[in-house]
Amino acid sequence: MLTEEFIQCKKMGQPLSRSDIQAFVRGITDGSVSNEQIAAFAMAVNFQDMSTEETASLTMAMRDSGVSLGWQDLALSGPVVDKHSTGGVGDTVSLLLAPLLAACGCYVPMISGRGLGHTGGTLDKMESIPGYDIHIPLKKLREVVKSTGMAIIGQSDVLVPADRRFYAVRDTTATIDVLPLIVASILSKKLAEGLDALILDIKVGNGAFMRNINQAAALADRITQIAEDAGLRCSTQFHDMNQPLSACAGNALEVREAVRHLTGEITESRLLDTTLSLGQELLVMTGMADSEWEAQIQLLQALQSGQALERWQQSISALGAPNDFSENPDKYLPAARYQIEIRSHKTGRLQAIDTRQLGLWLVELKAGRKKAGDQIDPSVGFSDIQPLESRIAVGDTLCVLHLNDNRPGRELLESIRSCFTVV
Repeated sequence: MLTEEFIQCKKMGQPLSRSDIQAFVRGITDGSVSNEQIAAFAMAVNFQDMSTEETASLTMAMRDSGVSLGWQDLALSGPVVDKHSTGGVGDTVSLLLAPLLAACGCYVPMISGRGLGHTGGTLDKMESIPGYDIHIPLKKLREVVKSTGMAIIGQSDVLVPADRRFYAVRDTTATIDVLPLIVASILSKKLAEGLDALILDIKVGNGAFMRNINQAAALADRITQIAEDAGLRCSTQFHDMNQPLSACAGNALEVREAVRHLTGEITESRLLDTTLSLGQELLVMTGMADSEWEAQIQLLQALQSGQALERWQQSISALGAPNDFSENPDKYLPAARYQIEIRSHKTGRLQAIDTRQLGLWLVELKAGRKKAGDQIDPSVGFSDIQPLESRIAVGDTLCVLHLNDNRPGRELLESIRSCFTVV
């Protein structure tokens, strides 16, 4: 079937065969399908949806667009696991969870993505670390995972290459929140990783792609069904994104925040609670712990003993980061020229945060991309973001803006301030 006819079929709501979907994905991989055609198909799916069978076919075709990892020959001493988040603002879970799981005896080959729309990307965060290489041969990936227990890398020309290209087109064509495409993107990468277990971290709220629990549950059901049909154990947790998950949002700022948790400088946070919850379930799923209580003890011991920090440093060093990065991240992470406090004009309680708009401001200020190929500024972002329900007085800091361009005008500052509702 010609690509134009394939797109027309979906545009008219007609069913797509597995062979036609496979041919389309081959075209994405070999370049015979253009970016415009990918965008047209994505928009057709946006309006016409895909059945579970079509979504499964797209997922498997994207998985099979490259090689899949196998781990049996390495005789690993623990399960191969990963998590996937549907994205949000200040979502730094990956940077904490991977070393914690590695310190507990798991192996985590985390294939991550860049920012989508208003949400941050794990790869963009990792690339704010000088020398860190997200594009490595699969042989080296296997070596690093075996020796350190973890590696956070990007897609490559041989590992799910179709999704790498599809992902970039979705990011710039308002099709990032299309459920079947989310499912196929997530699962194609995770199935290619050769996992024993996967946990989904589905964010819900005004800063997430899933705005309500019904949308989130629909996504979870479809992913779980397709994953289990493919032989992958899969579980789901739902977490709030009506406010940034971390006190920081922005690439280098979030890396610094992760290191502060791993070194024990920060011992209580929503970010840590979410990370522990996901880790506990994975350890129980794989039989590494008999109960969530036992799993929590393992994770906290890994954190407090410094073993998780050690795994983190070993892994990033193996991928090109400075050997003393964790000892002094400020020596290496880029810092913005200006830090401007956004202060409240009211006294009361912080009732709401427009989390999505904060994320869009990050994109506008070059912490994210408006189109594929845009260069980002890793130092830009927000820090000291106050949590919901905080008591706020006139003049109190709502957040701190970090940027390098000329000092912002009053209009920008007022727009950021308006993201915080104090009553």
